[in-house]
Amino acid sequence: MHKHLWPLGLLLLVAGCQDMVGPEDISPPPLAPPAISQSHQPHVPAYVPTPPPGQQPPVYRPPYQPPPPAVSGPRAWIPTAPHHQWKWIVIHHSDTRSGSAASFDRYHRSRGWDELGYHFVIGNGNGTGDGVIEVGPRWPKQKIGAHAGVQEYNEYGIGICLVGNFDVSYPTRAQMNSLAHLVAWLMQTYHIPPERVIGHRDCRRTNCPGRYLNINTVRQMAMSYAAAGSPLQKLNSR
Repeated sequence: MHKHLWPLGLLLLVAGCQDMVGPEDISPPPLAPPAISQSHQPHVPAYVPTPPPGQQPPVYRPPYQPPPPAVSGPRAWIPTAPHHQWKWIVIHHSDTRSGSAASFDRYHRSRGWDELGYHFVIGNGNGTGDGVIEVGPRWPKQKIGAHAGVQEYNEYGIGICLVGNFDVSYPTRAQMNSLAHLVAWLMQTYHIPPERVIGHRDCRRTNCPGRYLNINTVRQMAMSYAAAGSPLQKLNSR
């Protein structure tokens, strides 16, 4: 009897082991991370020294591309491009103690403009000679201005900026003299009537060109110079 039961029990045991270790219960063996040779590991220094003052690594800045240099002198007033249909002369102050066409150009470019927004800059002796008229790069090209904040006066207005803050001080005598000569020549050349010689504050809400720059005085001086003869000839003879 036992001889017949032993083979049967062995078969059941084998069958039971096969059920217990079926394919669905086999898990893959855990994989160890791949061995990395010590020679291939990145080197991380424990301490990175800081350069002493004066030896800091230079910070890269793209080089400043200056505009064509502003020129002065009455001959530079004559543009090389065909004359634009100018209707206004808009006078500004820089609201700064010093400045020049080049420094204002850098500032305007930093604000996203393509170049100096004014057509002319008249110095006060701080950054530009007192009474020196600088001709900006827009004028020879007869390019519309970027100075008034109003399309009409940008498109048809000649922008003239005097260096200085005329809410706290007067323009210099040399500045007023140069401004009047320039305005007289522009009035004659482009047939602009005196009433269209205006301050920036006449275009939009602003204090520019300050309380101490009197536009009526500029008009009267310009008309006087224009009546006496060619402003261009007078400036050449000074």
